[in-house]
Amino acid sequence: MNSRPRLARTLGTRDAVVVGLGAMLGAGVFTALAPAAGAAGSGVVLALALAALVAYCNATASARLAVRYPDSGGTYVYGTQRLGPFWGYLAGWGFVVGKIASCAAMALTVVTYAVPGLGQPWRGLVAAGVVVAFTALNYAGVRKSALTTRVLVVFTLAVLGLVVLAVAVGGHADLARVTPAAGLDPLGVVEAAGLLFFAFAGYARIATLGEEVRDPQRTIPRAVRTALAVVLAVYLLVTVAALAQLGPSALAATPDPLAHVVETTSWSALAPAVRVGAVVAAAGSLLALLLGISRTVLAMSRDGHFPATLTAVHPRFGVPHHAELAVGAVVAVLAATADLRGVIGFSSFAVLIYYAVANASAWTLRTGRLVPAVGLTGCTVLAAGLPSSSIVVGTAVLTLGALVYGVRAAVVKKRR
Repeated sequence: MNSRPRLARTLGTRDAVVVGLGAMLGAGVFTALAPAAGAAGSGVVLALALAALVAYCNATASARLAVRYPDSGGTYVYGTQRLGPFWGYLAGWGFVVGKIASCAAMALTVVTYAVPGLGQPWRGLVAAGVVVAFTALNYAGVRKSALTTRVLVVFTLAVLGLVVLAVAVGGHADLARVTPAAGLDPLGVVEAAGLLFFAFAGYARIATLGEEVRDPQRTIPRAVRTALAVVLAVYLLVTVAALAQLGPSALAATPDPLAHVVETTSWSALAPAVRVGAVVAAAGSLLALLLGISRTVLAMSRDGHFPATLTAVHPRFGVPHHAELAVGAVVAVLAATADLRGVIGFSSFAVLIYYAVANASAWTLRTGRLVPAVGLTGCTVLAAGLPSSSIVVGTAVLTLGALVYGVRAAVVKKRR
């Protein structure tokens, strides 16, 4: 009999959707939209569509696998079961390191928008403090985190709606700015899609909560697709509004593009509300990201890839409290020292590799192979199209993870 402590199944479909929305909403709009416009110009809408297509394939593959393997761990579990222990480990490693970078990016976004102009070392120290606060919230229990995320999601949606209304009613939008220009750079579109993919990756949080949702066979697929559809619709509206108001060049040159969009309309007095919305959106993403990473660390620790102490489940709160504390500590250190744009590129690369393993795993199910084949190809293309620095650093970190796996396997074999 399996005597490992298990997590309580407390989340329904609505809670699972909110966790996914909390992880996705805000990251692409407030952080990745400007550099994506810089890479693709007026083709940023095409890049958004490409990123959404890859995300849909990944979501569908993840949902199919989550139904069959409804345990915490996401693609770490799927890769292990379908492809073998190494590929599961590589996916788990990519997820953990990529999403730790995402957490740092969200914490830095909170500070950048909340305290503009704050320099180092104070910016990093405040970002680390934000991480500590949200780690404590997750420590108190997944149910409380889900309820808090619901409030954050509703507020974020309202603020993004404000941006669209400001352009539609009080702006000087020109739809010609949205139309891709002649001679569009395909490589720039691919690079922009890779950066915007950073915004869609949150639906993995739903799959990694497989051990904590009620009726996972029904809940997980529905929650994944619902969350992705809502986010795509929101991102499309906001991207079109921003492009139509500013144009691609101005959008790319603005560090806080959505606040600047509102400032250029007759609704400029409401720009501070957009800044607050950016903080709230990044905070919601950080909350859900910390939740998902700790569950993957839990699953990998159960299989011996991380120290056994990280498998502990709190007797009162029912959460993997040692894993949550460890993840929070690493993210806090990274947030105190990281560069925002650098961690975005690295995170995108690592998470695209994670989803490549997910699609390859889904392909082995022998039913509906077209979608995972498209997803695997898309992940590979987007990862290869990212800035070279992101590819180099990402490859180095994944290689380090593979070496750690090889050393551990050799030690275990020798002991036998």
